[in-house]
Amino acid sequence: MLKIITDSATDMPKEIVERFHLHVIPTPVVIDDVDYLDGATIHTEEFYQILDDVNRDVKTYHINPDMFEAAFRPYAENGDSVIYMCFSTGIAGTFNAASIAKQTILEDHPDFDLTIIDSKSASLGFGLIVYKLLLLQEQGADKETLIRAAEFFVSHIRHVFTVSTLKYLIKGGRLSKVKGTAGELLDMKPVLIVDEEGRLQVLKTVRGHKKSIKALVDYVSEYIAEPSRQIIGICHGEDPEALDFARETLLGVLQPKAIVTSVVGCAIGAHTGRGIVGIVFFDEVNEEFEC
Repeated sequence: MLKIITDSATDMPKEIVERFHLHVIPTPVVIDDVDYLDGATIHTEEFYQILDDVNRDVKTYHINPDMFEAAFRPYAENGDSVIYMCFSTGIAGTFNAASIAKQTILEDHPDFDLTIIDSKSASLGFGLIVYKLLLLQEQGADKETLIRAAEFFVSHIRHVFTVSTLKYLIKGGRLSKVKGTAGELLDMKPVLIVDEEGRLQVLKTVRGHKKSIKALVDYVSEYIAEPSRQIIGICHGEDPEALDFARETLLGVLQPKAIVTSVVGCAIGAHTGRGIVGIVFFDEVNEEFEC
């Protein structure tokens, strides 16, 4: 049987997980030196409450080879064929860890058919790719078609996002303390993208959270291909007001086929804080992979 699996850094909406019985490998998060699993032993509402407390110590690390081996091995033993779409190698070492686990399992199950695909994406960016693959599989696509579709989607996914506070980007070393502190005082908000290599890049900065969300929509309007044929994703860090503003602003200028929304989980949220808002979409459409 052909299985598509992923990890919790997709921030995949619960209804999609349940509809497709999707196996989501949880990403580890460490809170005050205690290990938790994103979406399994800790959930977003509790996580952001902890993250809001400056006295709590929150860290993340990527899924290690032993965790991947435990996740993959049952499929090998069952003779399943698997596509695993993973978190961007430009941000985390997930791809390499999964590849190590695959080689270990192949020693016992040399016929195990596992394809690991670097999404070069983050959060709902690769969540949207996985969702599209699931829809194509539901329509009867075989593994070869799904792999080609994944390669197309990875090449044409766009992410743009902003944050309501700079302190987590400063803490994570993605922004210098001097620039970050000055930016906080001036209420400056960065507009960031995930580039073609799957790395974070600052596109520009604007003053005020609502203006930064409007800048996201401007970016989408400039680069999206045929929005009426697209499913657009909007993600947020437990900030319903920001989500509503982003959705209303987007719908004021575009009429997509559908909008999928999700809450940013621990893997990304630990490095951005509450109030992150992101929009993901494709800059090209392909009739063969339309769903």
